[in-house]
Amino acid sequence: MALDLTRFFRGRDTSGGRGRSARHRDVDGIIELCQALLSGRGEVSGARLAAEVLGAYQRLDDEQVEWLFDRLVTTFSVDPEAVRQAGAEYRLDASPANLAALQETVEPPRQELFRRCNMAPGGTAALVDMRRRLLRTLGDHPQRAEIDADLTHLFRSWFNRGFLTLQRIDWQTSAVVLERLIHYEAVHQIQGWRDLRRRLESDRRCYAFFHPALPQEPLIFIEVALTRAMTAQVQPLLDPDSPVDDPGQATCAIFYSITNCQQGLRGVSFGNVLIKQVVDDLGKEFPRITTLATLSPIPGFRAWLVERAAAAPGSISRALGALVAKGDDVSAAELESAPIALRRELMERCARYLISTGAGVGAQDSVARFHLANGARLERLNWMGDTSPTGLGRSYGLTVNYVYRLTDLERNHEAYANQFRVATSRAFRQLAGPARSKH
Repeated sequence: MALDLTRFFRGRDTSGGRGRSARHRDVDGIIELCQALLSGRGEVSGARLAAEVLGAYQRLDDEQVEWLFDRLVTTFSVDPEAVRQAGAEYRLDASPANLAALQETVEPPRQELFRRCNMAPGGTAALVDMRRRLLRTLGDHPQRAEIDADLTHLFRSWFNRGFLTLQRIDWQTSAVVLERLIHYEAVHQIQGWRDLRRRLESDRRCYAFFHPALPQEPLIFIEVALTRAMTAQVQPLLDPDSPVDDPGQATCAIFYSITNCQQGLRGVSFGNVLIKQVVDDLGKEFPRITTLATLSPIPGFRAWLVERAAAAPGSISRALGALVAKGDDVSAAELESAPIALRRELMERCARYLISTGAGVGAQDSVARFHLANGARLERLNWMGDTSPTGLGRSYGLTVNYVYRLTDLERNHEAYANQFRVATSRAFRQLAGPARSKH
């Protein structure tokens, strides 16, 4: 028989104080339900109780969720004394039994609680959403990082490649999924159904990873343009009125957008596996394609340049200093008419920004870190590659092509992972000037 939520929410006060409000008692009741879930043994009754826990959680308002997070820390963390004792016993006798006891002791009860909550219908989706809400609070409540660590640990097991399915998205895909593509697209906003349809035409490809527990929710998706040459500018690719080319004549596959859809799965890596799978699939479908490249944004460049200009104003020219000082007022027309010397300086600075690495950090730009870690090569920097307000605002309109060459992926990855050595084309190295590790 399912536990009566009314009895827990209205008749119990775990604090022992009559001054607690009904809204606090709602949270107390969920904690009691969680304790009952952890103490139960039956799978059927456990699934029913897990559903009650998640149902009650989903009825909480934002402030109550904050209270619940704090209770999850104080109630379901490890017992330090038990850990010390188990550790001491293992040091005295490193037997398999003592090792198992130590491993069980150092695992917070929260992890088993979340595993049991996952037995409920919709449990995985609810826990992913819980972490989404949790992440927004960590800055002000660092102690909640314990909960984040538990959920991240579990998600990395539950969402490993063996459970994911790669699906091609086209105009025949369910409307629910198509609507979510429009909603989630984070690199180049989709301007409605007409725009989406152009992105799914025969000279385009869109692939997404799905998980069996979230069948209508893409985890990550990638958009690809099949072209006859490596593309330098993104606006022609995004033009819904652009002519549809013959994909059979394509020699290049341009990855122009990669979007992680689930904020609650931040830090759970899908992108590297997705790109490698898509590269393999495209090679089989289009044997004429010899170049696999991205047309990528450079989201951190402008902020980096502003910081550099403020710290060492004498290190840049007066013209570049004036451009930086304009802030958000820089227009595409102004950049288009910029003197050659200013263009060269801006592109050289950007190339150095992309190629430079820091000890223990790697590339400074987040998109660069992603592609370089996957074994890609910095190929070409493009002037006015993205003239949208977003492109101007984050990188003065510059874009960059990373090339994925199958024969070089492993070598490039190892060089970057072990030494932060960045693979670049000769033209890119010449643009950046002398090699530097920090700027």
